[in-house]
Amino acid sequence: MLRTTNDIVLGVGEASYRAISTLGDLSIFSGRTLAWLVRRRPIRGTLLASLYAVGVRSVPVVAITGTFIGMVLAVQSYTQFHNLGLDTRLGSLINISIVRELGPVLAATMIAGRVGSAMAAELGTMRVTEQVDALACLGFNPVHFLIVPRYLACVLLIPLLSVLADFMGIMGGALICTKVYGVDSHYYWLHAQAYVGAWDVTNGLIKSVFFGAAIALISCHRGLHCDPGAEGVGRAATEAFVASFIVILVLDFFLAILLASLHDFWWPVGGARLF
Repeated sequence: MLRTTNDIVLGVGEASYRAISTLGDLSIFSGRTLAWLVRRRPIRGTLLASLYAVGVRSVPVVAITGTFIGMVLAVQSYTQFHNLGLDTRLGSLINISIVRELGPVLAATMIAGRVGSAMAAELGTMRVTEQVDALACLGFNPVHFLIVPRYLACVLLIPLLSVLADFMGIMGGALICTKVYGVDSHYYWLHAQAYVGAWDVTNGLIKSVFFGAAIALISCHRGLHCDPGAEGVGRAATEAFVASFIVILVLDFFLAILLASLHDFWWPVGGARLF
Protein backbone atom coordinates (compact mmCIF):
# COMPACT_ATOMS: atom_id res chain seq x y z
CA MET A 1 0.00 0.00 0.00
CA LEU A 2 2.82 2.39 0.88
CA ARG A 3 4.59 1.66 -2.38
CA THR A 4 1.39 2.21 -4.32
CA THR A 5 0.81 5.54 -2.57
CA ASN A 6 4.38 6.61 -3.27
CA ASP A 7 3.99 5.68 -6.94
CA ILE A 8 0.82 7.76 -7.18
CA VAL A 9 2.48 10.74 -5.55
CA LEU A 10 5.51 10.43 -7.82
CA GLY A 11 3.29 10.11 -10.88
CA VAL A 12 1.31 13.22 -9.94
CA GLY A 13 4.53 15.10 -9.24
CA GLU A 14 6.06 14.14 -12.58
CA ALA A 15 2.88 15.07 -14.46
CA SER A 16 2.71 18.43 -12.67
CA TYR A 17 6.37 19.11 -13.40
CA ARG A 18 5.92 18.30 -17.09
CA ALA A 19 2.83 20.50 -17.32
CA ILE A 20 4.52 23.47 -15.64
CA SER A 21 7.67 22.99 -17.72
CA THR A 22 5.67 22.85 -20.95
CA LEU A 23 3.68 25.94 -19.98
CA GLY A 24 6.85 27.86 -19.19
CA ASP A 25 8.49 26.75 -22.43
CA LEU A 26 5.39 27.78 -24.39
CA SER A 27 5.41 31.18 -22.69
CA ILE A 28 9.05 31.76 -23.65
CA PHE A 29 8.31 30.59 -27.18
CA SER A 30 5.36 32.98 -27.42
CA GLY A 31 7.50 35.87 -26.17
CA ARG A 32 10.18 35.15 -28.77
CA THR A 33 7.56 35.02 -31.53
CA LEU A 34 6.03 38.34 -30.52
CA ALA A 35 9.50 39.90 -30.21
CA TRP A 36 10.41 38.87 -33.76
CA LEU A 37 7.01 40.07 -34.97
CA VAL A 38 7.69 43.55 -33.60
CA ARG A 39 11.37 43.60 -34.49
CA ARG A 40 11.24 42.71 -38.18
CA ARG A 41 8.65 42.02 -40.83
CA PRO A 42 8.32 38.47 -42.24
CA ILE A 43 10.74 37.35 -44.91
CA ARG A 44 9.40 37.98 -48.41
CA GLY A 45 7.44 35.05 -49.80
CA THR A 46 6.78 33.29 -46.50
CA LEU A 47 3.67 35.21 -45.46
CA LEU A 48 1.78 34.77 -48.73
CA ALA A 49 2.21 30.99 -48.65
CA SER A 50 0.96 30.88 -45.05
CA LEU A 51 -2.03 33.08 -45.90
CA TYR A 52 -2.98 30.75 -48.72
CA ALA A 53 -2.60 27.61 -46.58
CA VAL A 54 -4.56 29.02 -43.64
CA GLY A 55 -7.18 31.07 -45.47
CA VAL A 56 -7.94 29.93 -49.00
CA ARG A 57 -7.63 26.21 -48.38
CA SER A 58 -9.83 26.42 -45.27
CA VAL A 59 -12.78 28.12 -46.96
CA PRO A 60 -14.65 24.94 -48.05
CA VAL A 61 -14.53 23.18 -44.67
CA VAL A 62 -15.48 26.34 -42.76
CA ALA A 63 -18.33 27.15 -45.15
CA ILE A 64 -19.76 23.63 -44.98
CA THR A 65 -19.45 23.52 -41.18
CA GLY A 66 -21.14 26.89 -40.74
CA THR A 67 -23.99 26.02 -43.10
CA PHE A 68 -24.88 22.77 -41.39
CA ILE A 69 -24.59 24.25 -37.92
CA GLY A 70 -27.23 26.82 -38.85
CA MET A 71 -29.42 24.15 -40.39
CA VAL A 72 -29.12 21.89 -37.36
CA LEU A 73 -29.99 24.77 -35.01
CA ALA A 74 -33.10 25.47 -37.08
CA VAL A 75 -34.21 21.82 -37.06
CA GLN A 76 -33.63 21.39 -33.32
CA SER A 77 -35.29 24.65 -32.31
CA TYR A 78 -38.31 24.80 -34.61
CA THR A 79 -40.59 22.38 -32.73
CA GLN A 80 -40.25 24.15 -29.38
CA PHE A 81 -40.72 27.61 -30.88
CA HIS A 82 -43.63 26.44 -33.03
CA ASN A 83 -45.45 25.00 -30.02
CA LEU A 84 -45.13 28.39 -28.31
CA GLY A 85 -46.21 30.29 -31.41
CA LEU A 86 -42.83 31.98 -31.74
CA ASP A 87 -41.81 30.70 -35.16
CA THR A 88 -40.66 34.11 -36.37
CA ARG A 89 -38.35 34.47 -33.35
CA LEU A 90 -36.18 31.64 -34.60
CA GLY A 91 -34.03 34.11 -36.53
CA SER A 92 -32.95 35.91 -33.37
CA LEU A 93 -32.00 32.68 -31.58
CA ILE A 94 -30.14 31.10 -34.49
CA ASN A 95 -28.29 34.22 -35.57
CA ILE A 96 -27.16 35.38 -32.15
CA SER A 97 -26.04 31.85 -31.21
CA ILE A 98 -23.96 31.58 -34.37
CA VAL A 99 -22.51 35.09 -34.33
CA ARG A 100 -21.53 35.19 -30.67
CA GLU A 101 -20.45 31.61 -29.97
CA LEU A 102 -20.85 28.81 -32.47
CA GLY A 103 -19.37 30.57 -35.51
CA PRO A 104 -16.05 31.64 -33.94
CA VAL A 105 -15.61 28.48 -31.86
CA LEU A 106 -16.40 26.00 -34.62
CA ALA A 107 -14.38 27.90 -37.20
CA ALA A 108 -11.39 27.91 -34.85
CA THR A 109 -11.89 24.22 -34.12
CA MET A 110 -11.90 23.38 -37.83
CA ILE A 111 -8.77 25.47 -38.34
CA ALA A 112 -7.09 23.74 -35.41
CA GLY A 113 -7.88 20.36 -36.94
CA ARG A 114 -6.94 21.21 -40.51
CA VAL A 115 -4.24 23.88 -40.21
CA GLY A 116 -2.90 23.41 -36.69
CA SER A 117 -2.22 19.71 -37.09
CA ALA A 118 -0.65 20.33 -40.51
CA MET A 119 1.65 23.02 -39.11
CA ALA A 120 2.72 20.78 -36.23
CA ALA A 121 3.40 17.86 -38.58
CA GLU A 122 5.27 20.03 -41.08
CA LEU A 123 7.48 21.68 -38.48
CA GLY A 124 7.97 18.36 -36.71
CA THR A 125 9.18 16.78 -39.92
CA MET A 126 11.55 19.67 -40.48
CA ARG A 127 12.88 19.24 -36.95
CA VAL A 128 13.36 15.49 -37.33
CA THR A 129 15.09 15.81 -40.70
CA GLU A 130 17.30 18.62 -39.33
CA GLN A 131 15.98 21.22 -41.76
CA VAL A 132 15.47 23.63 -38.86
CA ASP A 133 19.14 23.30 -37.92
CA ALA A 134 20.07 23.85 -41.57
CA LEU A 135 18.13 27.13 -41.59
CA ALA A 136 20.00 28.26 -38.50
CA CYS A 137 23.33 27.39 -40.18
CA LEU A 138 22.31 29.49 -43.20
CA GLY A 139 21.74 32.50 -40.97
CA PHE A 140 17.93 32.38 -40.71
CA ASN A 141 16.29 32.48 -37.32
CA PRO A 142 13.80 29.56 -37.26
CA VAL A 143 11.25 31.52 -35.25
CA HIS A 144 11.36 34.47 -37.64
CA PHE A 145 11.42 32.34 -40.78
CA LEU A 146 8.92 29.62 -39.83
CA ILE A 147 6.73 30.80 -36.97
CA VAL A 148 6.03 34.50 -37.55
CA PRO A 149 4.32 34.02 -40.98
CA ARG A 150 2.13 31.23 -39.64
CA TYR A 151 1.24 33.26 -36.58
CA LEU A 152 0.28 36.30 -38.65
CA ALA A 153 -1.76 34.18 -41.05
CA CYS A 154 -3.79 32.64 -38.22
CA VAL A 155 -4.36 35.94 -36.40
CA LEU A 156 -5.40 37.79 -39.56
CA LEU A 157 -7.48 35.16 -41.34
CA ILE A 158 -9.27 33.18 -38.64
CA PRO A 159 -11.51 36.21 -37.84
CA LEU A 160 -12.38 36.43 -41.56
CA LEU A 161 -13.12 32.72 -41.65
CA SER A 162 -15.34 33.19 -38.60
CA VAL A 163 -17.28 35.83 -40.53
CA LEU A 164 -17.70 33.32 -43.35
CA ALA A 165 -18.91 30.68 -40.88
CA ASP A 166 -21.37 33.21 -39.40
CA PHE A 167 -22.74 34.13 -42.81
CA MET A 168 -23.14 30.54 -43.98
CA GLY A 169 -24.73 29.53 -40.68
CA ILE A 170 -27.22 32.39 -40.87
CA MET A 171 -28.08 31.49 -44.46
CA GLY A 172 -28.43 27.81 -43.60
CA GLY A 173 -30.77 28.53 -40.69
CA ALA A 174 -32.83 30.94 -42.79
CA LEU A 175 -33.12 28.39 -45.61
CA ILE A 176 -34.54 25.70 -43.32
CA CYS A 177 -36.87 28.05 -41.45
CA THR A 178 -38.31 29.93 -44.41
CA LYS A 179 -38.24 27.33 -47.18
CA VAL A 180 -38.75 24.07 -45.30
CA TYR A 181 -40.86 25.08 -42.30
CA GLY A 182 -42.62 28.00 -43.99
CA VAL A 183 -41.76 30.72 -41.47
CA ASP A 184 -42.60 34.20 -42.76
CA SER A 185 -39.32 35.55 -44.10
CA HIS A 186 -40.15 39.23 -43.41
CA TYR A 187 -40.72 38.76 -39.68
CA TYR A 188 -37.93 36.21 -39.48
CA TRP A 189 -35.34 38.76 -40.63
CA LEU A 190 -37.04 41.59 -38.72
CA HIS A 191 -36.61 39.81 -35.38
CA ALA A 192 -33.11 38.69 -36.32
CA GLN A 193 -32.10 42.27 -37.02
CA ALA A 194 -33.62 43.50 -33.77
CA TYR A 195 -31.69 41.08 -31.57
CA VAL A 196 -28.30 40.92 -33.29
CA GLY A 197 -26.18 44.06 -33.12
CA ALA A 198 -22.69 45.23 -33.95
CA TRP A 199 -21.47 44.33 -30.47
CA ASP A 200 -22.40 40.69 -31.02
CA VAL A 201 -20.36 40.57 -34.23
CA THR A 202 -17.46 42.37 -32.52
CA ASN A 203 -17.67 39.90 -29.67
CA GLY A 204 -17.11 36.98 -32.02
CA LEU A 205 -14.29 38.72 -33.92
CA ILE A 206 -12.38 39.51 -30.73
CA LYS A 207 -12.58 35.88 -29.68
CA SER A 208 -11.39 34.76 -33.10
CA VAL A 209 -8.21 36.83 -32.83
CA PHE A 210 -7.28 35.12 -29.56
CA PHE A 211 -8.23 31.71 -30.96
CA GLY A 212 -5.98 32.26 -33.98
CA ALA A 213 -3.02 33.30 -31.84
CA ALA A 214 -3.46 30.29 -29.55
CA ILE A 215 -3.72 27.81 -32.45
CA ALA A 216 -0.59 29.15 -34.15
CA LEU A 217 1.56 29.26 -31.02
CA ILE A 218 0.51 25.85 -29.69
CA SER A 219 0.80 24.08 -33.04
CA CYS A 220 4.17 25.59 -33.93
CA HIS A 221 5.53 24.93 -30.46
CA ARG A 222 4.53 21.28 -30.56
CA GLY A 223 6.00 20.91 -34.04
CA LEU A 224 9.37 22.38 -33.13
CA HIS A 225 9.59 20.33 -29.92
CA CYS A 226 8.36 16.96 -31.18
CA ASP A 227 10.06 13.67 -30.37
CA PRO A 228 12.27 12.02 -33.00
CA GLY A 229 10.82 9.67 -35.59
CA ALA A 230 7.52 9.31 -37.39
CA GLU A 231 5.74 8.45 -34.15
CA GLY A 232 6.92 11.69 -32.59
CA VAL A 233 5.65 13.73 -35.53
CA GLY A 234 2.25 12.03 -35.40
CA ARG A 235 2.02 12.53 -31.65
CA ALA A 236 2.93 16.21 -32.04
CA ALA A 237 0.14 16.73 -34.59
CA THR A 238 -2.39 15.04 -32.31
CA GLU A 239 -1.27 16.95 -29.23
CA ALA A 240 -1.40 20.22 -31.16
CA PHE A 241 -5.05 19.71 -32.05
CA VAL A 242 -6.11 18.47 -28.62
CA ALA A 243 -4.31 21.28 -26.79
CA SER A 244 -5.64 23.89 -29.22
CA PHE A 245 -9.20 22.64 -28.81
CA ILE A 246 -8.98 22.74 -25.02
CA VAL A 247 -7.44 26.22 -25.04
CA ILE A 248 -10.15 27.44 -27.42
CA LEU A 249 -12.85 26.35 -24.98
CA VAL A 250 -11.03 27.83 -21.98
CA LEU A 251 -10.42 31.13 -23.79
CA ASP A 252 -14.04 31.21 -24.93
CA PHE A 253 -15.22 30.94 -21.32
CA PHE A 254 -12.98 33.66 -19.92
CA LEU A 255 -13.41 35.98 -22.90
CA ALA A 256 -17.19 35.61 -22.63
CA ILE A 257 -17.02 36.73 -18.99
CA LEU A 258 -14.66 39.61 -19.80
CA LEU A 259 -16.64 40.87 -22.79
CA ALA A 260 -19.92 40.62 -20.90
CA SER A 261 -18.40 42.70 -18.09
CA LEU A 262 -17.15 45.28 -20.57
CA HIS A 263 -20.58 45.45 -22.19
CA ASP A 264 -22.29 45.99 -18.83
CA PHE A 265 -19.73 48.67 -17.96
CA TRP A 266 -20.11 50.61 -21.22
CA TRP A 267 -23.85 50.10 -21.64
CA PRO A 268 -25.48 49.62 -18.23
CA VAL A 269 -29.10 48.56 -18.00
CA GLY A 270 -31.24 51.51 -18.92
CA GLY A 271 -28.33 53.43 -20.46
CA ALA A 272 -27.85 54.38 -24.06
CA ARG A 273 -26.49 51.67 -26.34
CA LEU A 274 -24.32 52.68 -29.27
CA PHE A 275 -23.99 49.19 -30.75
